[in-house]
Amino acid sequence: MKEEHYSLAKKVDQGEVLKREVAKYLRYWVWFALTIALFLLAGHLYIRYTPRVYKSTAKIQILNKSKGLELPTASFIFSRSSINLENEIEVLKSYRVIEKVVKNLDLTMEYYEKGNVLTSEINGFPFTIVKTIDNENIPYTQSYTIEVKDAAFEVFKGNSNIPIIIPNFNSYLVVHDLPFELKVAAKSALDESKGKTFILKLIPIENATGKLKWGISVSTLGKSSDLLQIEYKSESKQKSERVLNELLKVFNEDGIKDRQEVSKRTINFIDERFASLAKELDSIEVEKKDFKQSNNLITIEADATLGIEQRNESENLIFNVESQLLLSDMLKESLSFDDSTSDLLPANIGLESPNVNGLVDQYNRLIFERDNLAISGGTNNPQVKVLNEKIKDVQANINSSLKSYKAQLLASKKQFEARNRMFSAQVSRLPGKEKIMRSIERQQNIKESLYLFLLQKREEAAINLAITEPSIKVVEYAMSSTVPVSTDPRNVYIMSFLGGLIVPFGILYIIILLDTKVKNKSDIELKVPNIPVLSELPKIKEKDLLFLNPTDRTIQAEAFRILSSNVNFVLSSKVQSKGKVIYCTSSIKGEGKTYVAINLSLALASINKKVLLIGADLRNPQIHNYIDHEKDDEGLSNFLSDESFNWKNALVKGFEHYPKHDTLLSGSIPPNPTQLLSNGRFKALLEEAKEAYDYIIVDTAPAILVTDTMLISEHADVTLYLVRAGFTEKNLLDFSKNLSETGRLKNMAYVINGVGGSKAYGYTYNYGYSYGYGSNA
Repeated sequence: MKEEHYSLAKKVDQGEVLKREVAKYLRYWVWFALTIALFLLAGHLYIRYTPRVYKSTAKIQILNKSKGLELPTASFIFSRSSINLENEIEVLKSYRVIEKVVKNLDLTMEYYEKGNVLTSEINGFPFTIVKTIDNENIPYTQSYTIEVKDAAFEVFKGNSNIPIIIPNFNSYLVVHDLPFELKVAAKSALDESKGKTFILKLIPIENATGKLKWGISVSTLGKSSDLLQIEYKSESKQKSERVLNELLKVFNEDGIKDRQEVSKRTINFIDERFASLAKELDSIEVEKKDFKQSNNLITIEADATLGIEQRNESENLIFNVESQLLLSDMLKESLSFDDSTSDLLPANIGLESPNVNGLVDQYNRLIFERDNLAISGGTNNPQVKVLNEKIKDVQANINSSLKSYKAQLLASKKQFEARNRMFSAQVSRLPGKEKIMRSIERQQNIKESLYLFLLQKREEAAINLAITEPSIKVVEYAMSSTVPVSTDPRNVYIMSFLGGLIVPFGILYIIILLDTKVKNKSDIELKVPNIPVLSELPKIKEKDLLFLNPTDRTIQAEAFRILSSNVNFVLSSKVQSKGKVIYCTSSIKGEGKTYVAINLSLALASINKKVLLIGADLRNPQIHNYIDHEKDDEGLSNFLSDESFNWKNALVKGFEHYPKHDTLLSGSIPPNPTQLLSNGRFKALLEEAKEAYDYIIVDTAPAILVTDTMLISEHADVTLYLVRAGFTEKNLLDFSKNLSETGRLKNMAYVINGVGGSKAYGYTYNYGYSYGYGSNA
């Protein structure tokens, strides 16, 4: 198909988009030029009448020095800076510090030199001036004008026109009520100042301090830097540098004084703590002594060793007593046999009683002696009997001695066990005593450590007080810029030029941004790139809406001839043997579909084609207004509603110079246009008309308002969708795009009507080329 090779709807490249955007604003180049000229003139006047302000800067480093009594911190441990630069900046700009600068430099006096155009601030007068009142006696700003004459000063108070004459340039020789004295060391020094006018302003110290405080700017040089940059702007470079250098001096002295004050307070605090700590240490030592005395302690370790040894010794004694008791029982059992069977007793079995041991030895000797006599003389020997009696007596003595010895052992055992319990109790109480003792010693150690720490800090504070180091290091003293930061001519002219561009650009940008109307072909191609734009029709005056002469060479005639050519190009090849059906529709009323339908039909008729123009807008017909007919004349609605009606009988010849052009009006406005257009007779009319005409142009109803056009859209070979420049909203293009993409309108193409009337976006629609054309005759 031809339309497949038609590429009017391709996307526009970025270069073209940029070119069109620039063209929108170049259309108003005159306004840009005028605005730039006005801004440059304003910049020139600004430079001429505005004082020049210079910036002075100084750089310092905040030194990281310990201040008095400090405990170790994480910053100290990890060797990191503990300086809080934000705090230092606030101190530097504090009212107290600034006020001291104002007092030191006497900034309650401001000096100005009056020129022909500007009055500029200066660092001082070329003569000596001494203020004779205190700062507290300046309740409000006072102004004095000093004119240097040939032989005297003339001083004017405020706006007064009565001068105070200071002859010989020496106010000390004159009685006056001025708050200052004037004097010139040498009259030759005033030669260059004669004829000049100076202004002295006395301002309250609060105002001077506030003015300087808000004029000082302090900033850090990098996030991890300890450096601060201080800025001050003034008309006088010398004054700015003097102010900054004095500020550095005052700030440094303030830091030194603070550290000295800290050192003094530290020493006083430590001295007070020394007295308190001495009392506390004495109290702890007395408590320690009393505790040891009350608990019979030397040291915990020595007492623990002694207690364990005593307990072990007591246990050994108990064991020894128990052993003696056991041996005593064994010996007693040996004595329990009959006399006839008496035998020797064990000797030296371990009993520690000498009495018992002696009796046992005696007993054993008697046994030996008896046994020997019994062997030689028999058991009935009188001597044997005497010995048996003695043996019994010794045996009785042994039993008596064992009984006494055992009673003695039991008493010793009881005593030893009591001592053992006492020693065990003493050992078990040692942990508690140790806890109390360690608590006392801990308190003593803490107080002693604190005492030594404070003693060390006192020595440090004394050293710091004696040799206090600076609080800042001056990296750069005050330096002033050679180029003014305010009213720099180059910057002012650049800003004026940019302002002259930006202001009209901003106004035009807002106007264009708020303008939501379609202006030309590019607006449609950017929003709907896949649907071609066949033609841009120029805006025509009301009286020239129709070209009635087929040979017209007007802009309008040429535009519609181009449109007719482009329409033929997009028509499908399948309908070449019959008449082509062309619909003209739009989104809303007033976009020019009827105007385009009539003139397109005339353009096709002018090339000797048979053309039928049908008014299919049954709700709001407009064709009759162009051919001088009534709205209710018979036409399409009559044919659609009456099967016996012959549409050919309703054809009219509306244009005398176009014999092959016929028009079928809309007819009477029916109550049911939707039903009429969908009853099938409109299709039959088109099929019959295709046999008789080369082109059938159908003026349909607006697509967004009613569904009439969509009901008959399938019968069109091409649908021309009208967009009126400066009238159609851009958001309506989405509606028409949707109609094409969903197939509800066949083979759709855009036609832009009314282009060039407002020359929108700098676009000038122009068919005014004269190639091969002469004037109309």
